[in-house]
Amino acid sequence: MFTGLIEEAGTVERVAAGPMTEVWIAARLCSEGLKLGESIACDGACLTVVEADARHFRVQASPETLRRTTLGDWKPGARVNLERAMRLGDRLGGHLVLGHVDEVGRVVEKRAEGGSVVMGFSLSAALAPFFIEKGSVALDGISLTVNEVSADLFRVALIPETQTRTTLSGKAVGDRVNLEADLIGKYVARLYGARAGAGLSEATLRLAGFGDKA
Repeated sequence: MFTGLIEEAGTVERVAAGPMTEVWIAARLCSEGLKLGESIACDGACLTVVEADARHFRVQASPETLRRTTLGDWKPGARVNLERAMRLGDRLGGHLVLGHVDEVGRVVEKRAEGGSVVMGFSLSAALAPFFIEKGSVALDGISLTVNEVSADLFRVALIPETQTRTTLSGKAVGDRVNLEADLIGKYVARLYGARAGAGLSEATLRLAGFGDKA
């Protein structure tokens, strides 16, 4: 489990295709002693460290991970948001993030507003019930507040610190991003679906935990 507070933007060094896609990422975090088998969120996707030294680490992505996230877009030189799993007793400065990407959205708006950057993202009908104004969302692993939400779009604002510490402000209109809806919202939707029966769409019920995800 993660908090959505990015520790570092690492750099993809190498990508090797195969039955499992292998990715090597250079990061300062490696000097802090990454352990084999530990979880690390890479652009919001929870992956397992399978190799590490003082300079870089290696993770593996299954075909399912490539289908459901933006990891298949990674090329050498790409920068990715990194966060190690939280410890019990840590301050929860963001919100509870599982590292399980719900869907891939796209940047549809981007503009400056004061010192912030306001960005709008596409939102599917299945995921929309989990979004509320001033609720939380993880975008490429970053814990952000939903400023506005409609049936097919939501907006967030990036303060200068977020612009500096993460990769999101470098995204352009049309770029893809990993979306993870708020965990609490999913449980509320699951409870509502269990009590109201057909009150939610089949796709939304799958995202809330009813049946297998597509």
